[in-house]
Amino acid sequence: MKRFRSIAVVIFAVLFAAAARPVSSAPGAPPLLIQSPALSATEIAFVFGGDIWIVPRAGGAAHRLVTGYDLESSPFFSPDGSQVAFSGNYDGHINVYSVPAAGGEPKRLTFHPDAAIALGWTPDGKSVLFVSHALSTNDSNKLFTVPV
Repeated sequence: MKRFRSIAVVIFAVLFAAAARPVSSAPGAPPLLIQSPALSATEIAFVFGGDIWIVPRAGGAAHRLVTGYDLESSPFFSPDGSQVAFSGNYDGHINVYSVPAAGGEPKRLTFHPDAAIALGWTPDGKSVLFVSHALSTNDSNKLFTVPV
């Protein structure tokens, strides 16, 4: 059993290192740790330095879409590209939020002390998909939707 655990730890470390590898923004530029990219028809949202940034797909300067007390993660564009759903920690709990892709104040969508992690949108763009351990202390995370 110990050997299985040590092999699992090594596999996890290798996968984590591969997922967090530096990505250069331009030839000769310093490497950036850009994570969780999300694409719309015209923009790319990504996590950098614990905040969510957005940049045109055609290129150009990225600007910070949301910033907060702790880390933001898991950005997802709505089907029409007008909003970005994400997980954020603004009050000591990880909840799901949405914000216009053009910028603005994030709107809190979930209100539970258990972590809620954004996973995407419903095809009609009216609700955000997320996982949470909110309804059970013994079972694994469950999939939920919350209306925008």
